Amino acid sequence: MPLNPAAGGFNPGAASWTPGGSKPAFDSAPPKPPFDASKPPPFDARPPSKPAFDARPPSKPAFDATPPTKPAFDARPPTSVSSVGISSKPASISSIGSSKPASISSIGASKPAASISSKPSASISSKPPASAPDAAEDEIDESDPLFVAILKIAEGDKAKAKRMVNDPDSLLKYPEIVKLMDETAASDMVTDEVAAEVDAMKIDGDSAPTSTAAAPMEEDDNDVKEAEVVAEEGDPREHINLVFIGHVDAGKSTLSGNILYLTDNVDKRTIERYEREAKDRNRESWFLAFIMDTNEEERAKGKTVEVGRAYFDTSLKRYTILDAPGHKNYVPNMIMGASQADVGVLVISARKGEFEAGFDRGGQSREHAMLCKTLGISHLVVVINKMDDPTVEWRKERFDECVTKLRPFLKSCGYIVKKEVKFLPISGLSGANVLNEVDAKDCPWWKESYSKRENNTDKPTLLSLFDSLEISGRERDGPVTIPVLDRYSDRGTIAMGKVESGTVRVGQKVIIMPTRNTYKIEGVWANELPVKCARPGENVLVKIGGAGVEDVQKGYVICDANDPCRAVDKIICTVALVDLPESLPIFSAGTTAIFHCQCIEEECTVMEIFETTNSRGVVTKNAKFAKVGMKVIMKLSLARSIPCETFANAPFLGRFTLRNEGKTIAIGKITKLPPKKV
Repeated sequence: MPLNPAAGGFNPGAASWTPGGSKPAFDSAPPKPPFDASKPPPFDARPPSKPAFDARPPSKPAFDATPPTKPAFDARPPTSVSSVGISSKPASISSIGSSKPASISSIGASKPAASISSKPSASISSKPPASAPDAAEDEIDESDPLFVAILKIAEGDKAKAKRMVNDPDSLLKYPEIVKLMDETAASDMVTDEVAAEVDAMKIDGDSAPTSTAAAPMEEDDNDVKEAEVVAEEGDPREHINLVFIGHVDAGKSTLSGNILYLTDNVDKRTIERYEREAKDRNRESWFLAFIMDTNEEERAKGKTVEVGRAYFDTSLKRYTILDAPGHKNYVPNMIMGASQADVGVLVISARKGEFEAGFDRGGQSREHAMLCKTLGISHLVVVINKMDDPTVEWRKERFDECVTKLRPFLKSCGYIVKKEVKFLPISGLSGANVLNEVDAKDCPWWKESYSKRENNTDKPTLLSLFDSLEISGRERDGPVTIPVLDRYSDRGTIAMGKVESGTVRVGQKVIIMPTRNTYKIEGVWANELPVKCARPGENVLVKIGGAGVEDVQKGYVICDANDPCRAVDKIICTVALVDLPESLPIFSAGTTAIFHCQCIEEECTVMEIFETTNSRGVVTKNAKFAKVGMKVIMKLSLARSIPCETFANAPFLGRFTLRNEGKTIAIGKITKLPPKKV
């Protein structure tokens, strides 16, 4: 068998050499035609010295002009993780790892889409030039920078480059040509200098671009710059993470699903299918919840188990919905969702009996509100849901009753109610006061209420209230910090999390704590879209080069290589005791609990109590025990080293919660860490 089947083979029977269709790709000579050269080719009038299907020389394969620097699989997007609702693939693969906008990929019909941005700086000297039959070739100044750039676009084909030069207006769609023109031209004489550059090439029959070409050139240049910004940092609108919390059956999933439906993120046909499915289960009011509750267990029981995730946007901002479970058995899952959020949406049922069940001792409305404050959520939107229920009928008295009971409790959790808490009546099922304001016939008092800011807001609807919120404390220029929510493998290790501070970029070196291993970021996706970098507040997927799945665990933190966080197994902290189980009437040294910090769950033990302060402000040094309602300064020992920081240096890594026997017993912050080892 010949080494190169395309080069032909020897026929023993005929004692002759059978020519192949073309010469090998490594031979720079023109390929032999696969037909009789004495006859004109049936598909092209051009001489058969070049194959008719491509004007480029056969020195390299037609599918790429330059050798790729990375394997093709590095550009693949991550696949989905069903537990968090990430969709299967980012929208555009061609823009991964490239600063060029996706729209540029359509430039040049005879050129593959990715070749424009694959390696713009690669030298063409390594490619054998194609022979140009045109007699005017000798007149071309091959050292001219503009012609060198055009020749690069033409894949080294001088004949094609000459045809492109003869049509100067078509060159303005190539950003590298426009950039070269800008570098060699004065800002006040763009048109004249471009004409001089083309005339200097002395190609017969060429004409200088007219003055009308200057306007589209400037416009295209601006478009390219804007597109590059989008590819570099994603959508410029601010991104906010919303976590929907509250007691079981308060209507969290229904409200989340209706927001997606009202913002046109779910089509009507899908809603009709959910309506039929809910009717078959004799739960007709659950159809909107099926948008967020995707697995069979959640739909059958009507209870959210995993944190649902979905996206929507308005003209001003982009949002991620985190639908947290409301059942007390799934509070750890709720903590995981709330640790990623910027704004908490506390859903309260106004239906008679349901509000009392959720707010009384043991109800999840109280625990969820307290956990949100502990996890760093500074804005809390309290929506009084089910106001259209027959037991309520949009009555102001019921709304005021719920608000009056909630205010003192939220204040005790640490919220500044007048600044950080907003109250709003809605109907999650009908959509009243969600996107559009409730009809004045049904609720005549609401317009007067928000006009006077009686409930800390002057916005009539929930979505307009979201748009008015301002998130502070995001350090774009700080050290990169991304707590890992989860990870999976897809031609590499993909880590999921929220950028808490700094800006993560492709090619950046990072350290993963607490293992202290150094890796390189090979890809970044923000809300499933490929970007070159992601700002604080973005939910990201990060491809970590060289790391295995076992090297990146839930609760680990991706840190800046020059400023990583600490990893310790002992901390000094200040906590507030909010509850104790019946089997543990007092809190003392030796007490064990589960330590929750961002996504970390770790066993801990109280080693020593330094000081307690009771509700009257009496301080006791070296106390032996503490009771509910006291503030305690103590030392905790953890079963393993965890990545963390003091609350003063990094609040999102310095807050924690202690839970025991299914109850939140304390909320606290880290005040001191052991000294660094030299």
